[in-house]
Amino acid sequence: MKHTLRNTAFTALFALAAAAASATGDHAGGHADGDEAIGKPGTAARATRTIHVDMTDGMRFTPADLRVKQGETVRFVVKNSGQLKHELVLGTERELKEHYEAMKKNPEMEHADPNMVTLAAGKSGEIVWQFTRAGKVDFACLQPGHYDAGMKGAVTVAKTAAK
Repeated sequence: MKHTLRNTAFTALFALAAAAASATGDHAGGHADGDEAIGKPGTAARATRTIHVDMTDGMRFTPADLRVKQGETVRFVVKNSGQLKHELVLGTERELKEHYEAMKKNPEMEHADPNMVTLAAGKSGEIVWQFTRAGKVDFACLQPGHYDAGMKGAVTVAKTAAK
């Protein structure tokens, strides 16, 4: 019975994601095409700087508070210094919470979008992202238990002066 419920839940989640994909060109949240609230995938050749972020089993990002300028393309080099799998996912707080709830229900779910990097222990990866709007962009580790333990941070996007 438990196996059947898990399959039913996964099927329902998959159907929901498929419906969202047909509407947005991607899975629920529409990350791959860029969510204008948080920006869009960037091109490495246009990155104006590189920011190194470390993830640890203490359920923290270092640094956890970042500052960028509106329009800036940043290359995030992310390292997992822990022994557990971690990830860095950019999004709005609402998107991250929704995605986290789905991950808790389906911890085996694997996915890859331009706004995220998932890393095994000791591995490194990167995200290249253009921040198109001023405001706040959140990021978090959505592995089950990690978000609740405080593994989150924020990017403050400063408005650029009009030319």
